Amino acid sequence: MSVVRHRTVTVHGLDIFYREAGPQDAPVLLLLHGYPSSSHMFRHLIPVLGEDYHVIAPDHVGFGRSSAPAVEEFTYTFDALADVTRGFLRALGVRRYTVYVQDYGAPVAWRLALADPAAVEGVISQNGNAYDEGFVPEFWDPIWAYGQDPTPANEQALRPALGREAVEWQYLHGVPEPDTVDPDAWEHDLALLARPGNDSIQLALFGDYSSNLPLYPRVHAWLRTSQVPVLAVWGRNDEIFGSAGAEAFRRDAPHARIELLDGGRFLLESHGDQVAAIIREWLAGVREIPAGK
Repeated sequence: MSVVRHRTVTVHGLDIFYREAGPQDAPVLLLLHGYPSSSHMFRHLIPVLGEDYHVIAPDHVGFGRSSAPAVEEFTYTFDALADVTRGFLRALGVRRYTVYVQDYGAPVAWRLALADPAAVEGVISQNGNAYDEGFVPEFWDPIWAYGQDPTPANEQALRPALGREAVEWQYLHGVPEPDTVDPDAWEHDLALLARPGNDSIQLALFGDYSSNLPLYPRVHAWLRTSQVPVLAVWGRNDEIFGSAGAEAFRRDAPHARIELLDGGRFLLESHGDQVAAIIREWLAGVREIPAGK
């Protein structure tokens, strides 16, 4: 396996932490994490994919080891996260890449693709939604309500999502063998969520999530016209982004490869080797990706 480097670059005055592995002149894989994790969720995947690719995994602003300014100092929206990620790619000199998205990483990536369609050479979605069908109503209804009306009552309905029980559930629900999931994964997330002011950061992003839905028709048009290769490798037991969200990619990317594995939302924790093998096979098969630099 390849050596993983742990680095920081300044973007718009913010420190953006990232993990990096693989040859600098190899095709680029950009890994974008979701809530409530960070690039830490890719810690086992990076050295494997880094054998053949230049793998880069940043922490979003407000997550992991990246800067987490207070909500009074930074506007936490998905537009803002995408803008920082765009600056991050410029700082590293990355012009073309295949993107791996999970959860929040998806709306960030869709914004990058819409702003520079030619930059994205492939899409790997692991429980990262681009279609209305993927939303499980029981989970999302309180988020939609808060986005429409951020009252104290609607905020209180969401606050449990920041706590231990909810974070552990995200890692363990739907996993056939829960003892295969490393508890350090959720302990890492909980420690960072507990930082002063981070609750307000996460609530701001919950409130902004509805801004992603109006982008979907443009994302679908991009998938159709670009014919960008798509792999959806999904934990089919996820009750946040259901497997219908994976199947929906075929509507606009008819040659998409859909893999529904018997796992949950954080599939890399329980099925990491299987996911890595699928990704490597898919990357080798879709085409010879030109260098990303």
